Amino acid sequence: MAFNHLPAAMHDALGPLSVTPVTHSVPMARNLRPRRPPESGETRPTPGEVLDRLAAGAGRAARITHTEHLPPRQGRHAVWPHRIRPEVINAIRLAGVEHPWAHQSAAAEHALDGESVVIATGTASGKSLAYLAPVLSTLLDGSEAPNGRGATALYLAPTKALAADQCRAVKDLAAPLGNRVRPAVYDGDTPVEEREWVRQYATYVLTNPDMLHRGILPSHPRWSSFLRSLRYVVIDECHTYRGVFGSHVAQVLRRLRRICARYGADPVFLLASATAAEPASAAGRLTGLTVHEVSDDASPRGELVFALWEPPLTELHGEKGAPVRRTATAETADLLTDLTVQGVRTVAFVRSRRGAELIALIARERLAEVDRSLPGRVAAYRGGYLPEERRALERALHSGELLGLAATTALELGVDVSGLDAVLIAGYPGTRASLWQQAGRAGRSGQGALAVLVARDDPLDTFLVHHPEALFQQPVESTVLDPDNPYVLAPHLCAAAAELPLTEADLELFGPAAAGLMPQLESAGLLRRRATGWHWTRRERAADLADIRGGGGRPVQIVEEATGRLLGTVDEAASHTAVHEGAVHLHQGHTYLVRRLDLEDSVALVEEAVPPYSTTARDVTSVSVLETDIELPWGEGRLCYGSVEVTNQVVSFLRRKLVTGEVLGETKLDLPPRTLRTRAVWWTVSEAQLDAARVNPEQLGGALHAAEHASIGMLPLFATCDRWDIGGVSVPLHPDTALPTVFVYDGHPGGAGFAERAFHTAREWLTATREAIAVCECEAGCPSCVQSPKCGNGNEPLHKRAAVRLLTELLRGAESTPGTADG
Repeated sequence: MAFNHLPAAMHDALGPLSVTPVTHSVPMARNLRPRRPPESGETRPTPGEVLDRLAAGAGRAARITHTEHLPPRQGRHAVWPHRIRPEVINAIRLAGVEHPWAHQSAAAEHALDGESVVIATGTASGKSLAYLAPVLSTLLDGSEAPNGRGATALYLAPTKALAADQCRAVKDLAAPLGNRVRPAVYDGDTPVEEREWVRQYATYVLTNPDMLHRGILPSHPRWSSFLRSLRYVVIDECHTYRGVFGSHVAQVLRRLRRICARYGADPVFLLASATAAEPASAAGRLTGLTVHEVSDDASPRGELVFALWEPPLTELHGEKGAPVRRTATAETADLLTDLTVQGVRTVAFVRSRRGAELIALIARERLAEVDRSLPGRVAAYRGGYLPEERRALERALHSGELLGLAATTALELGVDVSGLDAVLIAGYPGTRASLWQQAGRAGRSGQGALAVLVARDDPLDTFLVHHPEALFQQPVESTVLDPDNPYVLAPHLCAAAAELPLTEADLELFGPAAAGLMPQLESAGLLRRRATGWHWTRRERAADLADIRGGGGRPVQIVEEATGRLLGTVDEAASHTAVHEGAVHLHQGHTYLVRRLDLEDSVALVEEAVPPYSTTARDVTSVSVLETDIELPWGEGRLCYGSVEVTNQVVSFLRRKLVTGEVLGETKLDLPPRTLRTRAVWWTVSEAQLDAARVNPEQLGGALHAAEHASIGMLPLFATCDRWDIGGVSVPLHPDTALPTVFVYDGHPGGAGFAERAFHTAREWLTATREAIAVCECEAGCPSCVQSPKCGNGNEPLHKRAAVRLLTELLRGAESTPGTADG
């Protein structure tokens, strides 16, 4: 029997949220009078004062496991390079910036010298101005060209919200420059009647990689005037381009460089990133170019108080009688309520769409008991909303109409929400880089700020709130991406051939694996070789072969059956678990039941309802080894890395009571299996190691299963992955290894680099896994150590103590074997 834990590519894209069990303790907000939000210029409470108020409730102080105080920092000024036009410098001064910070000046100098550069400094350090100064100056030079179009620039953001926000900022900054700089957004929300104007007349086009991939590059002849004059490509929030998404974007950028060369352009790339490890190396992998690095942050910073918060244990018991902590969702909703009542402007970042909806819903209900005017000042913000809904929420947040917002990472990426006082982070966001990015949303006007990480009941969050050094004394992660993944590269070679016939000389641009793929694409009838190169042979659009967000397949539309109204979308890969028949779906505070999932037409029909339960999908998974690339001895055990095929099938779903988490029943589902060829790391143990670890046959399955769950939970600390990007299977006797085996695999076709990173940090990774299990205070295993909310086998069997002994023996073998994978 295989015990499994599944990735987001096959599991619930709504994330790890469990809405149960929630204990309805009286929120602190009920004992407070609403405070008027501070007026402009009025003294704000310090971050420490805000935290003290949060901790004043009964039992609250004990929930704070650590408080980190980051002192304010003085800024270091410089002067703009002399090549920046005086009109631009004057516009910057009118915007309130008299002198640049030293890193802004250094980045602008590289840009003007024609050198690609990555600006990797902290949140709110002025990265946008660092690239806008040279871009606007160059666009002004171009506006004086005889053809009137002159120089152009392209801006890429990972989200539509960020592009729209940046467009507003550029228009404000460039207003004194008149019509000589013409910024415009070009994305899926741009009205058809505006698109031709953007192509013909805009000089600074703001878009996203998706539109570049599907809209601009395939139609490059219509963009010839713009591309011929392209001087700069700005890539904002470039640290988000990791894993499969980052690998796709890397190939989209290579296609852009190739098309630009066709029109005689060789643009300079300007990248902006949150503080990241080896930013120049990561930016080079992303663009395929040599990139200079500016990472010495010279901007001032207000005081930041960062608290680690662990929700209390409840009187309830979960699966197998395990103790259960109050959910991060309920705890964050209470904190958001309290902060709103205090007039503290707050964003609560949540891992899942459903979590954002629930936190906003709970907070509004609690606020209604305090002051009926307050519920309307809290809202949810997430992907899947319609464009007009997103824009309205962004305007309300900018204006201060909203005091509290429960948001997914759709709002994390650089949207300027000046004036925020606090950030709540409901669950570790997967990487230290993302943690600091979210925390940096508060205090953007230079004032002090409060950040609170509310731990979920899982191994990694529990480990971190009790090991603050892992957050505050470790550098941020390196960005992991693999542009040579054949599942990524092959469709982009087809797209490139459809844009312009591919030549032998072009293949070097796409990386060393490109030449080896061409015969396969020919034999598959996708490309045909002629004298001028390889040509796309099909009638359909080649760009449609690649889903750069890695979801696979077209999104499933969620439609209200009675009215035909489109509520939103969900990735096709997540539809089996998120919108199966009978699933509970949340949208803007309303609850819906899925009546039918039509996979052929990619539609889920729903009706509004108020069921007293939540739903959780159950599934089964198996793994077969296709090829072992590397195998290392760990004593008598083996640590391996290679290619595998994963087969998964959603077979049923559970209905659970909202408050207690009690299982009300299980309903069978008839959904087709899904297969995935990907990359994995796996380890085996021998009979002698089992004897040394005192793990008998009755304990073996539970020991492997517990180690698998905990290792998946801990991997995001060592690779830039989300727990839901990876999956695992544990088998007491695997047919391919003939030994007890634990697999951890990338949840994306062809792999995403996470399993490879796990292999190379295996000793450190599994040591932290063993410690996380060993130090947990529970008796037999709980969600804080070895239980998983997404386990397809209902967390059965699990053996906590045997897992610790087994990992101890495995790691003893690693230490005794020289040259094993480590760090």
